[in-house]
Amino acid sequence: QVQLVESGGGSVRAGGSLRLSCAVSGYTYSSYCMGWFRQAIGKEREGVAAIDSDGNTSYLDSVKGRFTISIDNAVNTLYLQMNSLKPEDTAVYYCAADRRLASSAVFYGAHWFDYWGQGTQVTVSS
Repeated sequence: QVQLVESGGGSVRAGGSLRLSCAVSGYTYSSYCMGWFRQAIGKEREGVAAIDSDGNTSYLDSVKGRFTISIDNAVNTLYLQMNSLKPEDTAVYYCAADRRLASSAVFYGAHWFDYWGQGTQVTVSS
């Protein structure tokens, strides 16, 4: 059974940084697309960044240059380093996984991903 557990959310001021982690267990497939999504109150869940097993990465335009996605296969953990945070980054952040997709699939829609974590809140104050 695949389990994804996020951590690292919190409250920061604009301009601050946070690093989100997603611990993965039970994932036995050799190929993967691992992504971060976020959902703000009253908005749809949107793809933020993803990385696939070929090493390709994709980023939402509004986070390019500020966020970095990475994966440490040795410890089965996905990360999202978030710098220069803005109030509009405030949302619940979710990690997701799928074995069939490329990194660009993070922009196809959340329904494409099979496995999800429970989410972690990120709040950025001005």
